[in-house]
Amino acid sequence: MPFVRFTGFEKNVVEAVAPAIVEEMAAIANIPQEIVKIELLHVEKITNSPQSVEIYMFPREQEKHDAIAKMIDGHLKRQGFDRVHIFFVLLQHSLYYKEGMPLSGIPRKTVPEA
Repeated sequence: MPFVRFTGFEKNVVEAVAPAIVEEMAAIANIPQEIVKIELLHVEKITNSPQSVEIYMFPREQEKHDAIAKMIDGHLKRQGFDRVHIFFVLLQHSLYYKEGMPLSGIPRKTVPEA
């Protein structure tokens, strides 16, 4: 958690941007890189739909959401994609379950003891 889900992209594009997105998103959100999940969704278009990036995560300060969206947009623009829709689906701790138990908080990066 968080989940970053790409729709309408080729796998090689997502694989190319994934390492940088994981690293930068973890830094912006102050979370361990290991919990950032990147997924490529395969959908069948019925009507015209844009390329998109859905970000499922717990709420943060608006500035952090803005920085994450801008960062992802920048990586995709450098790959030649300049009209991507990026949006957040904000989750609640009390309604997110792991092993049948609701989460009690947002995992944070820990600083190793010296």
